[in-house]
Amino acid sequence: MQSTSKAAGAREAQFALDEVQSDLRALAREISEREFRDRALGWERTGEFPWRNIKILAEHGLLGVALPEEYGGGGGTWLHAALVLEEVGRCCYTTAMAALGEVGVQTQAILKYGTEEQRRAYLPAVSAGELICAVCITEPDSGGDLAAMGTILTRSGDGFVLNGHKTLISRADVAGLFVVYTRFAGDGGDRPIGAVLVERDTPGLTVTERFDTLGGEGLYGVVFDDCPVPAGNVLVREDGFRKMLSAFNGQRCLNAAISVGIAQGAQDAAVAYAKERVAGGKLLGAHQGIRWILADNAIQIEAARLLVHRAAAEAGAGFPSRYHSSIAKTFANEMALKVTDNVVQLFGGHGWIKDVPAERYLRWARYGPLGGGTPHIQRNGLARHLLGDL
Repeated sequence: MQSTSKAAGAREAQFALDEVQSDLRALAREISEREFRDRALGWERTGEFPWRNIKILAEHGLLGVALPEEYGGGGGTWLHAALVLEEVGRCCYTTAMAALGEVGVQTQAILKYGTEEQRRAYLPAVSAGELICAVCITEPDSGGDLAAMGTILTRSGDGFVLNGHKTLISRADVAGLFVVYTRFAGDGGDRPIGAVLVERDTPGLTVTERFDTLGGEGLYGVVFDDCPVPAGNVLVREDGFRKMLSAFNGQRCLNAAISVGIAQGAQDAAVAYAKERVAGGKLLGAHQGIRWILADNAIQIEAARLLVHRAAAEAGAGFPSRYHSSIAKTFANEMALKVTDNVVQLFGGHGWIKDVPAERYLRWARYGPLGGGTPHIQRNGLARHLLGDL
């Protein structure tokens, strides 16, 4: 019996977060609660990019947490990034989305696929909070269907020129570097897609219209009109479609982490409200129906969190797998919608009021299933994996 207990204890210790990860999560939570929570609605109202919060994350080593120390980062992994973004998303969706690119697909694609010159030119500035990166994938006539992408890179002398129109791009108003998914003219195969790096001051690059969103984040159009792209700015070309899809699995995983944070923030607000609100002559939390709602929320949040941690932890030095990141994203996105809706209902009429936390969490949760590939797209990919595809 004693040996069995020791074995169980060893498994539990291995499964739990280690001391460094636990301390990182605690730091991210403390900063988010102190600095971000009370200002969250302010960023929505003004439409400003949360530079102040980005600088705070950088000062505490959280912005480059998943980048190697040689590039100014914290030497962490995808799991470290997921822990940070969950805590930020728990308090401020706008800040979580602002930081997503800096710990997500943009920087990790440069790290894994870029040249040493590209890594040294951009990654230290990202870690320091001095450079914001925008990933440009979605187009007016193609979203999740990358094969229909119209943006094209054409050879011109020793370099290339880029032409295309991207839309619904996060951080395009402040980005100093754009990671642009594009077709390579003349390349063989049915999906000659890769990515290039385009700096903001490149001639022919124009940030066009702004789209105000339900979550408060601004999205933008970006047009590339004969933009010159030096050969040294090609990020990935050979086998580019597969490589950039692999990189995007990281975005799916971190999108899911933010959904978990949003749901947890809503749940925390609901628990606090249930302890102070009186209804029917007793505290709201004393009613069995309310207790079951809170219990079900907790079950769903914990399940989603574990799926995110698995997808992030098994990535190792590469990217999360399509299979596990799709499962985590689908479950976490749909969970967050259900939990936040439950919380609005629990608050009753007060849940519909702007300055009450329940309302903002419901709005914030709605983006998760839209960004990074919808749950329908994730399910298609999972089915292909399971069926092979027939």
